[in-house]
Amino acid sequence: MSVSIHTTHAAQIDASNEGGLRIQVTSTLGLIPIPDAAVTIYYADNMDSPIQTLTTDVSGQTPIIELPAPPLEYSLEPGSPRPYSEYTIQVSAPGYEMVVISGSEILPDVTSIQPVELPPLEVSEEEAEEDINIGPHTLYYDYPPKIPEDEIKPIDETGEIVLSRVVIPEFIIVHDGVPDDSTAPNYYVRYKDYIKNVASSEIYATWPESAIYANILAIMSFTLNRVYTEWYPSQ
Repeated sequence: MSVSIHTTHAAQIDASNEGGLRIQVTSTLGLIPIPDAAVTIYYADNMDSPIQTLTTDVSGQTPIIELPAPPLEYSLEPGSPRPYSEYTIQVSAPGYEMVVISGSEILPDVTSIQPVELPPLEVSEEEAEEDINIGPHTLYYDYPPKIPEDEIKPIDETGEIVLSRVVIPEFIIVHDGVPDDSTAPNYYVRYKDYIKNVASSEIYATWPESAIYANILAIMSFTLNRVYTEWYPSQ
């Protein structure tokens, strides 16, 4: 499916369809909740007129609000128009840098949780959080195909072991580039966050519960298989 089939905001959103949104605001230093943060929400294609202004509570959370979204069937039928609406979220708080998140996706009949981390003003520019642009969902946008891999890979290391039980790692190393690019940076991502991020990029929350469970189990199985048979063969 190509990006060229994207419809306009007005044509895609039906006022009779709504999805929930809650924003969670924390500090980049220790993930401390930030109360009284100002949260402003805009349509993605109109930053001139805010549609909601909210304030976070003592837990750093806004109340859940309902926002217009496309019809539910768009996310259930292949080849449908874009099944989610996009919003821009601007967050600021005294003593913190302002952060803007573009492309936050809202599906009908489900509640989206949008985490936002604000860097303190005293944080250096190298450590400060940049504005975030969320790209189109992989089920909708026409991304380049993944690099093919051999189903069976040669084992060049000695000392492999078979664990007697499943061990869940605390972190997953994410290589931000093609496999043979040694200059690309590596990021340590918590296992649970990695699984959540992959799942939210590969499935829609509006799918039947059994389909969501099946996809997440497949993601977990694939991830753990690569961790213990490919990434750390001698540990």
